[in-house]
Amino acid sequence: MAHTDKDVDTLNSFLRGEISAVETYRQAIGHISDDVRRRTLEECRLDHEHRVEALRERILQMEGKPAEGSGVWGAFAKVVQGGANALGEGAAITALEEGEDVGLREYERDANKVHGDLRRFVRMELLPAQKSTHKKLSHLKHTLH
Repeated sequence: MAHTDKDVDTLNSFLRGEISAVETYRQAIGHISDDVRRRTLEECRLDHEHRVEALRERILQMEGKPAEGSGVWGAFAKVVQGGANALGEGAAITALEEGEDVGLREYERDANKVHGDLRRFVRMELLPAQKSTHKKLSHLKHTLH
């Protein structure tokens, strides 16, 4: 099945969110002093980087142009920066979890906007991977005192 420009647009929307997530995690990690927490955040950042690569690759296969900038998470990067500086690790991790919530909702909401094998790609690869990252961060948040 031929893919449409809308399919490329939807994947680029996901891609912008993932790029922004990577940027946000990079900023947050610099403010986390606890090694275990920092390692968990690094794992989450890597999860998002893997999705960036998978999305770029898929968009290029469709002869589309992958987005380069970040999306919705951009606001969270500012919250993380300010929150980590002012309120500490807990605020940074809470802000990251909110970003994970947004990412999860986007995948769930927009999975059916793509067609054919792309829908399978979103539902069977991206969405479960996002759920896994969300779960890691949620678990981390709940271990904070």
